[in-house]
Amino acid sequence: MDIQRLISMANQIGDFYESYPDQSHAQEDIAGHLNKFWALAMRKQLAEYVQQSGGTGLHHKVQTAIKAHLQL
Repeated sequence: MDIQRLISMANQIGDFYESYPDQSHAQEDIAGHLNKFWALAMRKQLAEYVQQSGGTGLHHKVQTAIKAHLQL
């Protein structure tokens, strides 16, 4: 899948959790959503992008969720 599309989709999830007062909980929920609803190939592609590029273009909380909680 096109990485820009994955970034856009991940950022939409991040936007949803933007108002969460507990950022740690938000990051766990973001990763939980990705783990539950995204195919393994999509999660791997996004994780590789974060590792290689530092996550340019991704919400900070999405980057952190991927680094800390994403299951591969």
